[in-house]
Amino acid sequence: MSTPAICPDWNPVNPAEHKNVWIYIETDKGQILEPSLQILGKGREVADKLGSKLVAVIIGYKIERLLEELGKYGADQVIYVDDERLKTYYTPLYGEVLAQLAKKYKPEAFLVAGTMRGRELAPYIANHLRTGITADLTMIEVDEKNKEVILVRPPFGAWQLAHIRTMRRRPVMGSVRPNVFPTPKKDENRKLESIIKEEAPEIHDFGIELIDRVEIQKSEEMPLEKAEIIVSGGRGLGSKDGFELVKELAGVLGGTYAGSRKAVDLGWIPHERQVGQTGKTVKPNLYIAVGISGAAQHVFGIREAKIVVAINSDQYAPIFENCDYGIVGDYKKIVPELIKQLKEIKGKS
Repeated sequence: MSTPAICPDWNPVNPAEHKNVWIYIETDKGQILEPSLQILGKGREVADKLGSKLVAVIIGYKIERLLEELGKYGADQVIYVDDERLKTYYTPLYGEVLAQLAKKYKPEAFLVAGTMRGRELAPYIANHLRTGITADLTMIEVDEKNKEVILVRPPFGAWQLAHIRTMRRRPVMGSVRPNVFPTPKKDENRKLESIIKEEAPEIHDFGIELIDRVEIQKSEEMPLEKAEIIVSGGRGLGSKDGFELVKELAGVLGGTYAGSRKAVDLGWIPHERQVGQTGKTVKPNLYIAVGISGAAQHVFGIREAKIVVAINSDQYAPIFENCDYGIVGDYKKIVPELIKQLKEIKGKS
């Protein structure tokens, strides 16, 4: 088999020169975001299988107080840049700084949490490094024989998993879907092996200046990623009015509401309440699916739920193959009865 031609604009890469697993640590308002900690846990496993170090990479302004915390979640080493120019997140700026750090230290793998920022930032870094990137990872494996990192993600709309190898470029880059890995337990006794402070490299003049950053007013509703109980509705509700029952049941249970992509496409709920492959991955203790058929894309988003209850009038709906308890019938009769009985139980307690 002939060796594929490499783009002449891409400098040759020797994979043997690259080592260690890097995790970009995302922060906001002076706090480390949980999705980054989740990848630290998985990164620890990957680094151990490769026989390499797990390196947390963090950039920003006045972040030194956060560094020791990263060792308690599994990092061996921290590389950081603390510079006032990095006070406000700006994708091209952060992307260039992180890429220049990667060029200097040559990591084997570089993983970023697939948050809204991460999904935008990771391709910037990959483009600077002239390497490929796999988005929305749900698993990271290691071929221990060849010491290669294998990135795993589901193709859109399919049950199969794609196992992706980066054969000739380094680092192996991927953005990891939040909530597919658990947050590792914090070990107060664990210490970092080393902390490396880097000065901000010479930064390219982008010809654009960020004047201000205005945050969109956040909803007071409970975030899906944090919810322990979620009641979710789909097209089977028949109309937007059906979500009034969904919301009421969620309220009685002390949880929050969500929906399928169909419910979002029909304009019944906002996109930020969508669960599934193109929405959010959730891990509640209880997930109640009302009028949701259970397509592969939706089931993907609830794989980490501890208990799934399905309510659907179609006894052949795929959701019944992916739930712990199923109720076949009209939700307009079932949900009000559930609400009534739950209120009675609460009244007696």
